[in-house]
Order: sequence, then C-alpha cells, then structure tokens
Amino acid sequence: MKKRILAGVLSAAMAVSMSFTMAYAGETEAVSGTEAAANADGLATEGKFVVGFDAEYPPYGYMDDNGDYTGFDLELAQAVCDLEGWELVKTPIDWDSKDMELNSGNIDCIWNGFTMNGREDSYTFSVPYVNNSQVIVTADDSGINSLADLAGKTVGVQADSAALALLSKDGDQADLAETFGDLQQFADYNTAFTELMAGSLDAVAIDIGVAQYQINGRDGYKILDEYLNAEQYAVGFKKGNTALCDTVNKDLKTLLDNGTFDKIAKKYEGQGVDPTMLCLRESFGEASTEAETEAQTEA
Repeated sequence: MKKRILAGVLSAAMAVSMSFTMAYAGETEAVSGTEAAANADGLATEGKFVVGFDAEYPPYGYMDDNGDYTGFDLELAQAVCDLEGWELVKTPIDWDSKDMELNSGNIDCIWNGFTMNGREDSYTFSVPYVNNSQVIVTADDSGINSLADLAGKTVGVQADSAALALLSKDGDQADLAETFGDLQQFADYNTAFTELMAGSLDAVAIDIGVAQYQINGRDGYKILDEYLNAEQYAVGFKKGNTALCDTVNKDLKTLLDNGTFDKIAKKYEGQGVDPTMLCLRESFGEASTEAETEAQTEA
C-alpha cells in the first residue's frame, strides 16, 4: 500500500516537473523570438533607439536651460526615430567609457560629434554628415597667434577625444605636443574652457564647432587660423552592426531629401554648425548647395 502511495506521489511530482519544464521552454522560446525580432534591425531593445552622447558637448549634445537634453545630433536622432516609429532614449555617457557602453549593449550607437577618421577599424560608421576640424582656442591677449607659439604653454584637451589622439604619441601632431609645457586632460570641454577662462590653461585643443559655440557671445577669445587637422563626424555603431547602420543611413537620406536635415542645421547656424561644415549631401553623391559651394570657393 505504501509503495502504491509513494509511486503515485512520484508520478504526480514528475508530471508537475514536466509541465514546468515545458512551460519554461515555451517561455524561453518566446523570449528568444522577441529578442530576434528586436535585433532584426540592430536595436538592442525592440522599438527603442538608445543614443549615447556627451551631455556637455554643445552644440551637438547638451542640457538646455529647461533641463532637457538637446543638440544638433540629438535632434537628428529624434528625426530618425520619427521615421521609424522608435522611442529615442537619450543616454548621457562618460566619453572615455563610450566603448564599454557600446560593446556591452547599453547603447545602440554613439551620436555626438563623433570623429570617424582613424576609428574605422573599431566601429561600423554611418555616412559622414559634418566636416570638422581640430583647432586651438586661446585668449585674445595670450600672445599665442600660431601653433609655434604654443611652445612651453599649458594646453587642455578632452580625455579620449580626437584632439588627444592627434597630440598623443604616434598622433599626427605628436611633435607639436612635445613643445607644450603641459598637456592636461579633462572629462569634458566645458570644464576645460572654464579653466581657460580662469587662466589655468593657455589654450584648448578642441573641435571647431564646439569652439565656435563656446566663444559665441564671449569677448576675448579666438580660434587660431592654423588648424590641427581636418576630419569628419559620423554615427558610430558596434562593429558589425550593419543592419542598424543601414537603417540610419537610409533615414538620413530621407531627412536630406525632405529638407529636415537642412532645417535642423539652420536652427544651429551661428552656434557651431556652419553650412560650410555640412557634408551629408556629398556623402550621398549629390552636389553642394549654393551656400556651401560659395563658402568653399571663398575658402
């Protein structure tokens, strides 16, 4: 009798176990299916476009007076989301942690004045949309009028930035950096510029658009005529994520064709996004606008 009872209990237990296993398997299969659908276009999370950006990098990404994150790049990202029906998730990141954030899947892309040149082997990039230059900003009365005048001076730069790469060992401007009295790194350019205004730095090596934004409306500062280099901005995706990159490229072409790209750029004209810097049209094999052509001819 006891044996029959024990056998019954064991049979019931096995039945419950099998039911649980089948339910779990079904749930796992459903989750895997969801993930497959979410990753079909390269997004880490279905319907959400998570953009990593430096929140202190105006005019491309920053916090406005209302406490909202905005900027030229973030508005472009929002326009892409509007086309795709995605939710834009603006995610501020530490710039020197951007690779970890991207490779771990915490963000879908880096879209924030991100230099593609020299990084092509580390990321999958969209088409370039802005021509950028690395420049030197200094005070009008600093006595610094050329790159040669930086000898013995203290120069600031953002950590893990394109400007730092230029001035570091094996960089294209490594010889120039050797003449500096000191090269100091900062977490963001707002801090570096604050130090420049305080007199702790003699100059800052910085992207031209950010430089123009910083000195706009501020008397007493200038950009040297000699540039450190010329480069281009693009959207950076995890290496191999061509699906999401292709989608964004397609949408950028749509935004160019329907006038949205130029409309957003016009909003930031005079704040560091000059019409002569825009290169999205050329990236798609189209002729420059009249204003861009005229400015390029004058240059």
